[in-house]
Amino acid sequence: MGERMVILGAAESGVGAAVLAQKKGFDVFVSDMGKIKPHYVDMLDRYGIAWEDGGHTEELVLNADEVIKSPGIPEDAPMVLKVKAAGIPIISEIEFAGRYTHAKMICITGSNGKTTTTSLIYHIFKKAGYNVGLAGNIGQSLALQVAEKDYDYYVIELSSFQLDNMYRFRANIAVLLNITPDHLDRYDHCMQNYVDAKMRILQNQEETDAFVYWNDDPIIRKELEKYQIKAKKCPFSILKKEGMIGYLADGQYVIEYPTPFNMEQESLALTGKHNMYNSLAAVIAGVKNEVIRQSLGDFEGVEHRLEKAVRVRGVDYINDSKATNVDACWYALESMKTPTVLILGGKDKGNDYEAIAELVRKKCVGLVFLGADNRKLHDFFDSFGIPIADTHSMKDCVEACYRMARPGDTVLLSPCCASFDLFKNMEDRGEQFKSLVRAL
Repeated sequence: MGERMVILGAAESGVGAAVLAQKKGFDVFVSDMGKIKPHYVDMLDRYGIAWEDGGHTEELVLNADEVIKSPGIPEDAPMVLKVKAAGIPIISEIEFAGRYTHAKMICITGSNGKTTTTSLIYHIFKKAGYNVGLAGNIGQSLALQVAEKDYDYYVIELSSFQLDNMYRFRANIAVLLNITPDHLDRYDHCMQNYVDAKMRILQNQEETDAFVYWNDDPIIRKELEKYQIKAKKCPFSILKKEGMIGYLADGQYVIEYPTPFNMEQESLALTGKHNMYNSLAAVIAGVKNEVIRQSLGDFEGVEHRLEKAVRVRGVDYINDSKATNVDACWYALESMKTPTVLILGGKDKGNDYEAIAELVRKKCVGLVFLGADNRKLHDFFDSFGIPIADTHSMKDCVEACYRMARPGDTVLLSPCCASFDLFKNMEDRGEQFKSLVRAL
């Protein structure tokens, strides 16, 4: 047999990596601490790949030449530490897949707005007739697509966890949206470690590549001074200033390079300034202006991200369950045009609510806390003088919102927190919210 490739974690990325490794002639073994979902078991069996779940058998893992680790598994998990101690290289599924394709890679990372940006860039490329795949944190794993399809372009959403185990992978167009505190629990509560992970998107870029970034982000600006960047820098900003290739001016959204493009802000399908730079990547990739204009006008958005659920008795209910950190909630509040009843709470990842304090005072007419333990929220918000309801289930939460909201208000589920205290995941939280508000 060929080299032995062991894959830890058998969800989308792990199973995709296993299929690709099998096709490339590796001796493949898949191991998962938890239970592998039936859909993935079927896939592994169909390809005749050896697997185990419910724990790791050490001797079957530590004889690997290389290990592919799923991004969800922390660096300090016991098995990962043993693999490291044995001197076995650990890579990510994206790193592995990148070895077997010559497709152009458009890679998006940042603390907030990744999924929306990635989906919109993919939407533009598809409309333009490009042979393009969507991968990373959304859609099918990159490895599975490299194994089964033959795309010329991939639009890839990259989390900091994926970037942690990427070494030689090269982004032809790198898009860095913003860097705000998130997942600090996985980075020894050290912001710099998290920042360093995000900046890895620049590694291996060459002169012919492009680096698109948000110049108004203070952390990004500070970090860039430390790097020798070979790629063409494409900064953009809210304001027209020296060196910016994208900015807002007089209600127009303007791009100056490589082909001039402008569009009325009003005709963009998505509100909120953070959605504007998505088209920059498309412009750089040579997509025609009229296709970009059309795509920005008809993009439907992403489920659980500022998704309009229903209007009941003159009140709009908006599902932003994807807002699992404070900064995401800041964007949501910033785009609200009407008095807002805000739903907050869940599993707190070391949040600092100071960032949204001013917007809450300005825009919120009610707060509904939804979590197993709401003490931290009470400590911070009780003094604001805004009506507050304390709830521990989605049913009670929606009833409280219904009582609080007046016609013309908006109820916004944008919780700032992870969902695992009361829900299976953020999708489950969003689905429960939508079905209960639709039943009002």
